[in-house]
Amino acid sequence: MWRTARDSVCLLCASAGATGRPRAVEAGRPLMSTAPGSASRAFATRLERRPAPARMVLSDRTDVARSSPRRTADGAIAKKTKPRGPDGPWAGTNRTVANIDTRRRAPLPGAVTRDPLSNEDDQENGKGKKGGRRDRRGFKALNMQRSLTSVSYGQRASVKERIQAVDSFGLFDLLPSIKDAIASSVLKGMVDIKPTPIQRLAIPALLGQHMDPKRRRPRVVPDRKEVLLAAETGSGKTLAYLLPIANALKLAEADDTTLASYNKRLEAEKVLRGDRPMSEWIDKFEPHPNMARPRAAVLVPTAELVDQVVAVAKDISHVAKFKARPLSANHNALKIQRNLYSPTGIDLVVATPHLLASIANSDPYVLSRVSHLVIDEADSLLDRSFSPETTSIIDRCMPTLKQFVLCSATIPKRLDTYLESKFPDVERITTPNLHAIPRRVQLGVIDVSKDPYRNNKNLACADAIWSIGKEAAQHEGPVKGVIDVKRIIVFVNERETTQEVAEYLVSKGVDAVALHRDTPELRQSEMIASFTSSEPLLIDAATATAAAGRRHLPNTKVIVATDLASRGLDTVAVRHVILYDVPHTSIDFVHRLGRAGRMGRRGRGLVLVGRDDRRDVVAEVKRSMFMGQALV
Repeated sequence: MWRTARDSVCLLCASAGATGRPRAVEAGRPLMSTAPGSASRAFATRLERRPAPARMVLSDRTDVARSSPRRTADGAIAKKTKPRGPDGPWAGTNRTVANIDTRRRAPLPGAVTRDPLSNEDDQENGKGKKGGRRDRRGFKALNMQRSLTSVSYGQRASVKERIQAVDSFGLFDLLPSIKDAIASSVLKGMVDIKPTPIQRLAIPALLGQHMDPKRRRPRVVPDRKEVLLAAETGSGKTLAYLLPIANALKLAEADDTTLASYNKRLEAEKVLRGDRPMSEWIDKFEPHPNMARPRAAVLVPTAELVDQVVAVAKDISHVAKFKARPLSANHNALKIQRNLYSPTGIDLVVATPHLLASIANSDPYVLSRVSHLVIDEADSLLDRSFSPETTSIIDRCMPTLKQFVLCSATIPKRLDTYLESKFPDVERITTPNLHAIPRRVQLGVIDVSKDPYRNNKNLACADAIWSIGKEAAQHEGPVKGVIDVKRIIVFVNERETTQEVAEYLVSKGVDAVALHRDTPELRQSEMIASFTSSEPLLIDAATATAAAGRRHLPNTKVIVATDLASRGLDTVAVRHVILYDVPHTSIDFVHRLGRAGRMGRRGRGLVLVGRDDRRDVVAEVKRSMFMGQALV
């Protein structure tokens, strides 16, 4: 019986050969046959399929074998392709959330689609290339680092039409006490009292009021209302959500029988105590039903914003009569305990997420009665640094929550994705000028790479501040012989740069201080207090003129800060903002330049552009501001 080369291979080697791995013959055991013609058949077999090595026998080839060329279906050698990058067929194996935008619907059969960058509609409406209202093809740099969610200009135009008819707070379904508080306390001293665009849109929506005359169907109020308020910086968003909350607190107070019976017993106790002050015996009286059980909560990222929001809430409460208390690091532990566990109760609490979350962990029932929750500066509080504490507070409030409000000056893509996944039914209320830097803010660019600065930003910054101070010294203030002190904010990208720039400005005779995360909380409040106050800072004109010649600039106050001072602070006294570093994203552009020109006032921004900065981004931001377009 003739034996071939195939017959001499064991079953294990044959099964290994079926896998397609290269095989070799065992050393010292050549395949030979005595049958005539067997050598040619064995050679042909080896050409057809190379033998596989045995499992326990070393291969006689020590060089790296080349892989056989890939062939097409017809047997031809296929062309070499580049190795597949990280976005291969299994790149999304570990994803837990599908990368699908649920808001984008597939076009209907037979529907006409067009390029989203085309401006055919704009040319028909007279807003094509000449107007440049909607054509974003000229903004290459901003489109490449797009970080904001876009809002269509058609939607912006429809919002403008809706808010034109609302020109008074008297049109809102607010209680008489709340309306009295607006004129006599909150906006005291203003001549022409009118709601801002975001207030015209948000207050009716949060009250469940129907304001559109063309809509006949009544507004359906769900069990839990979820609203996103997005408006430009300095547009009055704080008052837009505080007025409906105060209105809801007073309505709930009128319907609370437990609170009514407590007030009767308290009045009877006052009669028994006679003329003794209430502060002497209230601690010994029975606990208030709302003690450590607020019915409304507002979360803000910083302690300065806590004081700012509480100040507005107290202006309303002085007339409407409810209790608003702050919880922040600016107060010691005894003050915080006294505010929360006050014997007179608490209705509204304004706090930072870290502090309120820690209190909720020690006292789980502190948020058990919250019916209205506001997340102010939502783009910051739902970011990585605040997100764990913020989401834990939201989860604790959800069982009793009736109204959930998120408030922000920008809608970043990460916030948009979060809302789509967690709150898909949220009602979005946006103003026509969202993501647009107001035209009343003038933007100037200083090329630091040229003479006389030669890429010295410190020198350019000091020279710009001195120019502002000298110009202000030439003009007297509202009182003759008195000059108004100019308050300026200098924004940098890095925390280490704040102290360096502040020390350099001080050496050049400028009153400058550094503000960053490591600055003590009490010191931060003292520094920001003079910048958020609407009261003018006045000095004698003769003193300012004499001091200016001694290398000292007395009529300016400067804060060198990171983005800590760019979120939410109502810096109504600031008219000048200097961007020492070019912001990383358009979000930072909106917030930093938004510190000037607030509530209809004029402002000015200066950008210091160095040799290594993105000049194209700055140029496109300036062009967008000139054209009145929103950033992307």
